[in-house]
Amino acid sequence: MIVAKKKRRNRESAGMRFLRKLVNTGLFLLVVLGITYLVVNYVTNRTLVHGSSMEATLSDGDSIMMDKLSYRFQEPERFDIVSFPYNDPAHPYLIKRIIGLPGETIQIMNGKIYINQEVLQESYGLEVIQSGGLADQPVTLGADEYFVMGDNRNDSVDSRFAEVGNVRKQDITGRAWLQVWPFNDFGLVRNK
Repeated sequence: MIVAKKKRRNRESAGMRFLRKLVNTGLFLLVVLGITYLVVNYVTNRTLVHGSSMEATLSDGDSIMMDKLSYRFQEPERFDIVSFPYNDPAHPYLIKRIIGLPGETIQIMNGKIYINQEVLQESYGLEVIQSGGLADQPVTLGADEYFVMGDNRNDSVDSRFAEVGNVRKQDITGRAWLQVWPFNDFGLVRNK
């Protein structure tokens, strides 16, 4: 009789162990799905580079992970690569580099960028700029506006053109931080 009770307890404890493992696995999967949802929707998103406007830093077809969280705690900085909405269904987001910061005056003269009447010292977009567009005349940025340009200055639709114009901080959807495709270029994106 004692042996029968022990067997029944062992069967019950085996069933309880299985149920406990099942509940634990379910909870673990629920937590993983919840964290994944939060990361995908509030921390990062993948953006595809269209065209050659950011060459040689980024190329057509590159897949970039954008950091959507950091600008909630800090202001965008000069030379950050950012994404923002664009009114073209084929290319809903543009990826450009911040050149001008709020309150600054930008002008393009003689193929060079001037910020507050001083030549911008940079290591991107080193070719002579053929068109200053709107920045042929001084462009003064508002308190929440940024002037953005592609690194391939002569093949970029950016703040020099009315269809893009100055980009407001609230329209910036993220900062480039990780290149994930192609695999041979996998790594952190050079923002500075």
